[in-house]
Amino acid sequence: MKPNIGIAEKNLQGVAALLSSVLSDAMVLYSKTRKFHWNVKGESFMELHKLFEVQYNQLEEAIDEIAERINKLGAPVIGTFAEFLKNTSLKESPGKYPQKIDMLKELLTDHETVIKSMRKYIDDCSEKFKDAGTADFITGLMQQHETIAWTLRRYFN
Repeated sequence: MKPNIGIAEKNLQGVAALLSSVLSDAMVLYSKTRKFHWNVKGESFMELHKLFEVQYNQLEEAIDEIAERINKLGAPVIGTFAEFLKNTSLKESPGKYPQKIDMLKELLTDHETVIKSMRKYIDDCSEKFKDAGTADFITGLMQQHETIAWTLRRYFN
């Protein structure tokens, strides 16, 4: 049964597509953060190992919430890495294992990319799709990314 929640069908589809991009970015960022957690080494290993663990756990929780939001809007949720890579704004680096400072820089850049995308998505949800609930939802996600980005940025100040 289709949701009858005061949002036009075409708008629901638009928001679901937008959220699929949010989900894809989260999945790529989750995978990258896990990779760095597994491969960090050297001085401050344990500190960064734990930091990355906290961050991928936050992303994992957000991923489930994003998928559930897509379902609440009556759309199926993508679920393969081929689909995620097609819908993400982030870049992967297969076969590359950067040094810890480059791990931090890459994650910071990715979180900042996601934040910029989310700012546009919030506006689209509010203005174009008339979906205040999803705009608010994405605002909460964006704030989490802002906190992570701030934490990563502190390694460079």
